[in-house]
Amino acid sequence: MSKELKQKFISRDISWLSFNARVLQEAADPTVPLRERIRFLGIFSNNLDEFFRVRVATLKRMVQLREKTAMPHEQGPQKIIDEIQMIVLNQQAEFSRIWEELLIELNQQNIFLDTEKDLNTEQQGFVRKYYDEEVSPNIIPLMIENIPALPNLRDKSIYLAVVMWKNENALKRKYALIEVPDRYLSRFLRLPSPPGQQHIMLLEDVIRFSLPDIFSYFGYDQYKAHIFKVTRDAEIDFDNDISTSLIQKIEKGIKNRKKGKPVRFVYDREMDPGMLEFLIQKLNLTKKDNLIPGGRIHNFRHFMDFPEEMFKEKKHRKKPFDHPLLAGRRITDVITARDVLLSVPYHSFNPVIDLLREAAFDPDVVSIKITCYRLAQQSKIINALINAVRNGKLVTVMLELTARFDEEANLDWKERLEEEGVRVLIGIQNMKVHAKICVIRKKLKEQNILYGFVGTGNLNEKTAKVYADHFLLTSNQKIMADANRIFGFISTPKNGFLLRECSTLIPSPWYARKELLRLIDAEIKHARKKKNRAGIILKMNSLSDDALILKLYEAAKAGVEIKLIIRGICCMMTQNQKFVRPVFAISIVDEYLEHARVWVFKNKGREKVFISSADWMVRNLDHRVEVTCPVFEETIKNELIDILDIQMHDNVKARWLDNELNNEYVSSSKKKVRSQVETYNYLYKKSLITSETRSD
Repeated sequence: MSKELKQKFISRDISWLSFNARVLQEAADPTVPLRERIRFLGIFSNNLDEFFRVRVATLKRMVQLREKTAMPHEQGPQKIIDEIQMIVLNQQAEFSRIWEELLIELNQQNIFLDTEKDLNTEQQGFVRKYYDEEVSPNIIPLMIENIPALPNLRDKSIYLAVVMWKNENALKRKYALIEVPDRYLSRFLRLPSPPGQQHIMLLEDVIRFSLPDIFSYFGYDQYKAHIFKVTRDAEIDFDNDISTSLIQKIEKGIKNRKKGKPVRFVYDREMDPGMLEFLIQKLNLTKKDNLIPGGRIHNFRHFMDFPEEMFKEKKHRKKPFDHPLLAGRRITDVITARDVLLSVPYHSFNPVIDLLREAAFDPDVVSIKITCYRLAQQSKIINALINAVRNGKLVTVMLELTARFDEEANLDWKERLEEEGVRVLIGIQNMKVHAKICVIRKKLKEQNILYGFVGTGNLNEKTAKVYADHFLLTSNQKIMADANRIFGFISTPKNGFLLRECSTLIPSPWYARKELLRLIDAEIKHARKKKNRAGIILKMNSLSDDALILKLYEAAKAGVEIKLIIRGICCMMTQNQKFVRPVFAISIVDEYLEHARVWVFKNKGREKVFISSADWMVRNLDHRVEVTCPVFEETIKNELIDILDIQMHDNVKARWLDNELNNEYVSSSKKKVRSQVETYNYLYKKSLITSETRSD
């Protein structure tokens, strides 16, 4: 047990960095396949980029606001920024160590990442030709030493900072910038290779190799070029001009995002000191800003797409299998008779798409209503909805235009849907719609039948292969009636009473928080009576809401058994001598991203089980439209509880969530339990039993 708490909460931002450290642990794990370790480095890098764009940018705004208004801030944003800088520098050092280790392993597998200095004669000719034909048309070098200000450097781009000089006069140097055109060309170029070997080159090294040709006009004979990138404040500020439509505001915000203030400068530590000082000065940065020295390679997010065909090792990821109740049957027929729980990526996501396809062609279906947050680039969901409109159905799509970093894509989807005749709802002012619901209305003999689904994840067939989520396919009329009320509220937000009238679903804002407090209070009451062992199991992405954490503290002190499975942010101090029972708190980071939200309240042995789109964060409970759905069917309740139990016994990929954020693996002398593998086996075994029962 740790020492007595000196603070009530762990900083949200420091907790998030601890989560990203768990991602880095996966990259360091020698039992993880090499290609996956490289992918985890890419995920780590991509996560960190977004963290700086959003969270660090927000903290910097807080610091400025405090200086201007003398507004106190309980957690001290500048102290958090300073702590972030220290943690990130340490993580960057670990990142570099892991990458050097992986380079050795790549070489052991006869995969070589060549620089401009490693090429043989044949490869030099190949690279020269590739540069002339593909790269050259996509780059424009900028001579920068005499310009009054740098142009707006793109947030997600990497740049080569080029220094040139003549050998006889090293003091007279010229500076240039080249944006690496990875938006148009692959970051990876496969080179002609000797038998049994595979050689690959990064796009920036193709440019480095070509520097004498690019700048031949100046007659220099010495060149140095080092990578850097700038991370900008990515929050979109919406002004209060009521004459400006939401769409215009989003379009304006996207443009302004490209000019956001730099919040991080990452650079090759080998960069020419004069060039480094020049860039820092031109970007109006100081040593107080997040200046992160690194290695030769940046924008490592591209390594999530490192060419898989280069590896000899086979993919070990098992394919999703059909849900046994749905295989070979019309989805509509099954779920109008009983509830079905899809657990992706173990179960195939296809039934969600097939349900919409069936509705599109069913002559008895009158309308489809659905929420969309993040869609696949080639969305089969959208195609099914368009076909429904073409077949005369009334289709309403709630398309969240302010889904961060998906704004442009969702604007495009809006235009396409409206061209086809879909009614597109674009959300509520100052409130995102994050709920995952669908309501299909069918008319049979003058009677309306509602069916559809409630989910924990996005309607995205690509991410459904790697995000672990649940979708409850149901024709429960109470659930569907409430989902219909939520669509009514989204359509006409002034009708807030529609949320109040929900009798089964628990909506956010306003009502989920109250219900959660009531449910925890009920467990506290049971614990104090000591008639039944009170308990709460919570699985989610993030736990950061102060009021709910304080209520969990109260529950733990009253003797409620609390078990937490939190993938990302956990601001709760899980260790306290005043807790009657130790709080069990773990995080699982593995091949799939644990994205589901499942809550269980013991309720004197008659468990109340919920799935939800909401995490326990202020934004989800108070500033978003979310849906929490009770699970009624006993077989599904037991299945969800069984999956949670498997995860709580994970002793391979689970880490303890302690007060010190140590990220220690859960270890045990018992049989090894890797929960994602065991969950697949559990569901697959159930599918075989169900299939045999059906065939009998």
